[in-house]
Amino acid sequence: MADDQTTSPEPTVLNMTEPWERAYWARRFMVPVEQVQAAVEAVGADPATVAAHLGRDWPGHEPIV
Repeated sequence: MADDQTTSPEPTVLNMTEPWERAYWARRFMVPVEQVQAAVEAVGADPATVAAHLGRDWPGHEPIV
């Protein structure tokens, strides 16, 4: 069976309510948690918008299988 590459495992919203979620996004964008939090406060919770604000590509890496 062929892999279905049409669905993305990437979250569609940055949820910053839990410590593990903040840590995930900081690792994901390779910036400190505080920078992610400030970006979300400035531009909202859309990952593509936050990535652009941080100067990062979205999605910018190979999907995790």
